[in-house]
Amino acid sequence: MTFEIGFVILVVLGMLVCLIKEVARPDFIVASALAVLLLSGILSPTDALRGFSNEGMLTVALLFIVAGAVKQSGVLNNIVTKSLGSGKSEKRSLLQMMMPISSLSAFLNNTPIVVMFTPVVRKWCKERNISPSKFLIPLSYATIFGGTLTLIGTSTNLVIHGFMLEQGLDGFTMFQLAIVSLPAGLLGILYMVTVGHKLLPSRKTSEETFDEDVREYLAEATIETNSPLIGRSIEGAGLRNLSGLYLIELIRNGERTTSVPSYKKLMANDRLIFTGVLSTIVEIQNIKGLSVETGTHLRLEDLQNGSATLVEAVVSHQSLLIQKTVKESKFRSYYGAGVVAVHRNDERINNKVGDIVLKPGDTLLLLVNKEFVNRWSNSRDFYIISPLEEPEIIDPKKSIIAISTLITMIFLASFNILPMFKAAVLAVFVLFITKTITIEGAKKYIQFDVLLLIACAIGIGTALDQTGAAAWIANHFVQITKGAGVIGAIIAVYLLTTIFTEVITNNAAAVLMVPISLAVATQLSVDPMAFFVAIAIAASASFATPIGYQANLIVYGPGGYRFSDFLKIGIPLNILYLIITVFIVYFVWIV
Repeated sequence: MTFEIGFVILVVLGMLVCLIKEVARPDFIVASALAVLLLSGILSPTDALRGFSNEGMLTVALLFIVAGAVKQSGVLNNIVTKSLGSGKSEKRSLLQMMMPISSLSAFLNNTPIVVMFTPVVRKWCKERNISPSKFLIPLSYATIFGGTLTLIGTSTNLVIHGFMLEQGLDGFTMFQLAIVSLPAGLLGILYMVTVGHKLLPSRKTSEETFDEDVREYLAEATIETNSPLIGRSIEGAGLRNLSGLYLIELIRNGERTTSVPSYKKLMANDRLIFTGVLSTIVEIQNIKGLSVETGTHLRLEDLQNGSATLVEAVVSHQSLLIQKTVKESKFRSYYGAGVVAVHRNDERINNKVGDIVLKPGDTLLLLVNKEFVNRWSNSRDFYIISPLEEPEIIDPKKSIIAISTLITMIFLASFNILPMFKAAVLAVFVLFITKTITIEGAKKYIQFDVLLLIACAIGIGTALDQTGAAAWIANHFVQITKGAGVIGAIIAVYLLTTIFTEVITNNAAAVLMVPISLAVATQLSVDPMAFFVAIAIAASASFATPIGYQANLIVYGPGGYRFSDFLKIGIPLNILYLIITVFIVYFVWIV
């Protein structure tokens, strides 16, 4: 092993450890690893920046805009609501939901589909007295099934496609992956409506748990008429930095102030609503001029009226909030929202809200004003999963243009009239020219952090390839699987990709495995397409944990799931996908 090979492998291992331990956001970790390789001289500036001009990465960026225009059109909600049916038979409704969801996610990004339909499915379940936990994991899995059907179904497919083109190989055709993923997806749906349905828990949602436990974490205090606190600011009265409580709302003459600023002056009869650890209630009980009542008579509905409302939001993988406390993030002033409670692993965190260190998948119960949802619904920091009270105004003409543009783009790429990248460029051009989407609107839908991660990961993949590290790793793969031949190598590549996907991110997993698998295919003198297909399926088939794939993370808290639920339901699905993929890949591309 040369110094260069050893150094690259060391950097990649360090990057993987940081990703697994979640020491920072994934895009920052991967960008830092690329910077180390650039500064050390392992990569030239041209090679380090190659990912930023990669056709697959740029196509992903364009498809974010196309998917955003379709989502904005509002035509998809009706499809899923109608498909769920009456709910008299849970299994039938489950089947009727998963089929159209899988079809939609074959052509649209998985994340916005899950974000869009989670509140729709929860509302439908609530109206029929069905536990949403019976439907939300299937919702997530259905998008994964569908995402592997086409070239554009998920960004991972396009990233691998872009790498193949750079190597002078033929990329994926529009429906090439469906040779494997269609039978796997159909069997996956069959599994979910039979065995999976029995394994799915019947749990209360985070919203229901919040509601039931309200007396345990809400308290109310009133400023007495002769209180010495009158005229003093919130901070001056010592109400901002209480050891166990967090001020979320001030009520004055029937008017509510959420996200109460520190400088707000107190007046007689002001009602202050606190959340947190009520065992420390004695701290505010000892403040002279403050009459304290525990949350015995308070309900969540009491916190909201025409100006304030409660919403649920899930902390995302890319969130700036990760590894920060609510206080450190200045949540109240930055977002204009008060954190009422935090839910993690099917339990509310019994701690002072301001001191909770946030993690991906945490469900936040927020007290917000009317503008909050519109302002932050497309934020990368969290996914809003509460339904909008007021439906968006939909322009029928723009809806038709958005859907027609998507269909035309798919047609042009499917019949090789235009390459996928050019078809996407044309689609975005049409959407802008017809004013179906604006520049500002497009910015909301482009996930720049995902693009940065992909571009930097491609640079690291280049380092693995150019230094010979990929070939060195591939040689060990071949030696280890020598007794099992090509089929053993495919299984090993699939398993390693799956493990990477479950503990880091699907795009990073794919980019790391692509140069290694190409080297393995070269050493075994077989068609590399076999390995590329296996990687594309394995990188997306993330069923066993809630953290490996964004779609799973979104439903984790809202469904009231535990980590073990994903293990119990997902591991058999992972095995099913492994068997089907290896079997079909071997007989289609190897034999």
